[in-house]
Amino acid sequence: MARRLLVSLLPILVIAKSTYPNLMYMTENTPGGATVLLGQITTLNVHSLTPLPVSLQMICSLGYLTYLEGLRQWQEQQEQMVRAVYDLASEQLKRFDELKELKQHQEFQDLQEVMEKSSKEAQGQQEKLKEEHRHRAKVLNLKLREAEQQRQRQEELERQRKEEGQERLRRLYSIQEEVLQLNQQIDPNYKHKDLPRIDLSAYSNRGNQICGLVSGLIRTTSEKGFPTQADVANTERALQEMRGLISSMQQEIAAAVEEKRRREEEEAKQKQKELLKKEQTKAQTPTPAQQAGGKQQKEGLQVKAEESTMQWYQQLQDAAEQCVAAFSGISNCKDNNEVKKIKTDLQKAATIPVSQISRIAGSQLREIFDKINNLLSGKTVQSGGRSVSVTQHPQGLDFVYYKLAEKFVNQGEEEVASHRDAAFPIAVVASGIWEMHPRVGDLFLAHLHRKCPYAVPFYPALKEGTSMEEYQRMLGYQVKDSKVEEQDHFLKRMSGMIRLYAAIIQLRWPYGNKQGPHPHGLHYGWRWLAQMLNMEPLADVTATLLYDFLEVCGNALMKQYQAQFWKILLLIRDDYCPRYGICIHVSLFFVFPHQGCLQQKEIPLPKGTLQSSFWRS
Repeated sequence: MARRLLVSLLPILVIAKSTYPNLMYMTENTPGGATVLLGQITTLNVHSLTPLPVSLQMICSLGYLTYLEGLRQWQEQQEQMVRAVYDLASEQLKRFDELKELKQHQEFQDLQEVMEKSSKEAQGQQEKLKEEHRHRAKVLNLKLREAEQQRQRQEELERQRKEEGQERLRRLYSIQEEVLQLNQQIDPNYKHKDLPRIDLSAYSNRGNQICGLVSGLIRTTSEKGFPTQADVANTERALQEMRGLISSMQQEIAAAVEEKRRREEEEAKQKQKELLKKEQTKAQTPTPAQQAGGKQQKEGLQVKAEESTMQWYQQLQDAAEQCVAAFSGISNCKDNNEVKKIKTDLQKAATIPVSQISRIAGSQLREIFDKINNLLSGKTVQSGGRSVSVTQHPQGLDFVYYKLAEKFVNQGEEEVASHRDAAFPIAVVASGIWEMHPRVGDLFLAHLHRKCPYAVPFYPALKEGTSMEEYQRMLGYQVKDSKVEEQDHFLKRMSGMIRLYAAIIQLRWPYGNKQGPHPHGLHYGWRWLAQMLNMEPLADVTATLLYDFLEVCGNALMKQYQAQFWKILLLIRDDYCPRYGICIHVSLFFVFPHQGCLQQKEIPLPKGTLQSSFWRS
């Protein structure tokens, strides 16, 4: 472009040069040279120049226009070039940005790979740690399992040791029981003291020594824990010695009896029959004690109870039979499941609370009393998770009366016989129920007299046509499979029932209405004591019952009858016991040991009495 412009201006420049020798110009082949030349042309001092001819001016104008056109084209070219350069730069900038973005993406990807690699390494490390942890946990669990197994083995060994110890202890107790039973066989044989050339005192002394030895061994082992096998062996040796002692004694007695038999062979056959009959009766039933002589018997001594007493006894038995007949619909309900269910619920509601009576707390005793009283009052009570009421059946109240009275007597026969202190909590509840529901008291007496006729007192007579088993039951013995219970067990049951009766006649329910008299108070006990002393005593029975009655009721009778009571005691000690040849005077006055009661005229409260503090517990 510049070159073409310069060529077009060249003739003008030549003319101008000839006219204006001082004109400066350049002919560089560059656009910059044309610009400089043109600048030099334009910067000339026009005033110093000689005016050009018109033709030259026209030529110059024409050239200038050409120049401007060329300049405009050049500018357009430059603008195109600038745009091209701008576009190129923009594209390069885009490529740069893309490259930068690519680098950033690569760097991010590299960083992500590094992070993933680190994460994998960390995860691997974590898995390794987990594996180590699992291994340690496995080892620890194994150790714990071994420790638990060791503990279980120790517990099992300890349990086995305790079981073996308890078994040995039970063995000791069974041996002691057998030794005591064997020792008791010595005492009844003192009746052979009239046999010639026989003395059983040595056997008795040795038997007591063996019993003391066994008791001492058991007491010592109980203090130090469980007995050892050596202790069992020692007690078994003592048992064998006791068995040998009994065997030797029986052999000696048998020899003495045989010797006596040989001497009595010449006696009359009738006398032999009477003697055999007497021995059989004595072996099977408790017979009245034989007196030393007819002149020594107290005049007017009764064999039977007073007529008024027997009428009272019969009225109670008739009332009990009427009560049984009144609830016959409940008793005979084999085919009626609904009535049978009601019967079971009522029986449980009546008997279970009586079985729960104890000396734990007065508040508990009051809850039991309220439960029984509510049941008898027709209210609904809870028993075994069920709602029970006597109104569920028309005969429900009679049934509950009968079963409740029977349960009170059974508690005396069983619970009081085993735990003498239990007489007082049972008696106070029974007395309170008796006072609020008198029919229960009448049925209680009927059950008591039936199981223990000596509580009347009444000695049933053997009537013609009555079998011996039936007669034994009438006397209060338990007969199972034609076998009569042992005398010790019989006396223990009678003792429990008399103790309960002696506690009832002196106790009243502390939360009841005490305005009226006791429904069956101490005067009944005084009457019982007087009638017992007016009747012929029975061997073992009279002594046992008097002992238990006075031990429980002696303090109350002393406070009530005072001087008359002391006269009764002196009569028992000085006249009754020696006159009838019973050993009651020894056991009876162990009721008040080492107290000098007769001298001080003071009898302590019986053991197990419910104090005022009991009712606050």
